[in-house]
Amino acid sequence: MGRRGFLKSLPVLGAGTALLGGCASQEGAVTGVDRVLSISLGQAESHPSYGSLVSFGERLAEATDGRYGARVYANNSLGDQQETVQLVSDGAIDMAVISGTQIENSSPRFLPMNVPGVFDDIDHQNRVMLDDAIVGELFASLEPQMRLTVLGGYTQGSRHLYTAQGPIESVEDMAGLKIRVQESEIFLRLIEGIGGVPTPMAYSEVYTGLQAGVLDGAENNEVSYVTQRHYEVAGHFTLTNHLIGFDFLLANTDLLEGMDERDSEALRETWAQTQSEFVEIWKQETEEMTRQMLDRGVTITDPDPEAFAPIIEETGLSILEHPDDFALYDAIRAAAEGGDA
Repeated sequence: MGRRGFLKSLPVLGAGTALLGGCASQEGAVTGVDRVLSISLGQAESHPSYGSLVSFGERLAEATDGRYGARVYANNSLGDQQETVQLVSDGAIDMAVISGTQIENSSPRFLPMNVPGVFDDIDHQNRVMLDDAIVGELFASLEPQMRLTVLGGYTQGSRHLYTAQGPIESVEDMAGLKIRVQESEIFLRLIEGIGGVPTPMAYSEVYTGLQAGVLDGAENNEVSYVTQRHYEVAGHFTLTNHLIGFDFLLANTDLLEGMDERDSEALRETWAQTQSEFVEIWKQETEEMTRQMLDRGVTITDPDPEAFAPIIEETGLSILEHPDDFALYDAIRAAAEGGDA
């Protein structure tokens, strides 16, 4: 059986079987589930999003009285993100977690959600994600053509700079530094704007790039910085808070529409609860990673916000072009300034 045929059979094969529990060995599995929904995830089982998705599946089973559960397939085992978007669209996979930059390939309307400076923090981000008045139409915009529904997603936390030599307190300190970025126009413009030299490179090559001096630094959140052990080769961490990333959870629209209304509503409510709780999990993980950074001798610099914030905001706005982009951006910013969305 080919991959696509195999994937199409996954929900059927899962019916009535044990739900994947807290780890790959199925410890703590939930039994008696009529339909097991497949969820594709790019992160490893050790990542907080994996455990959260497992809990989501368990809660879904309880909320639907065992009619639905979910199994998480980690490490891109069902395909890379670009591939899984199409597989969810086809109905071969029920759901998939994909990055904010990846969803832009399906629709540029999501661009304002991913620009520097649009979110103040992850609480602001989560308020927006749960506000149907702001994101409801956007999250349903892929349904007519692609049969994809965005349910929400997971925060990637605040992204910051880290470098091999010396603290970064100003744009002048960034001059000439080669900073690893994703292959994205947003990141290229941002690093250029704050004085660095953006250097696209595969994530798996960052450690050796820093070690060899091919890179002077990179940017990411605290969790990734510690779990990838980048502190060993870049011991200066600067709290620039230049972007708060997001991983979107996509679901097949036909799946949702084919559910009994009570089950569809239970799935959405269970997901909203899971998403909000993940924000608190991420805060705890960030605090723990920060402690580990200090224990390992990392120098953490908290520069004057005015050193980078105006450039970050300007970069974000410079990427927007369509009037609808500015309207969404303004609605998101208003949710921060108003304190509730």
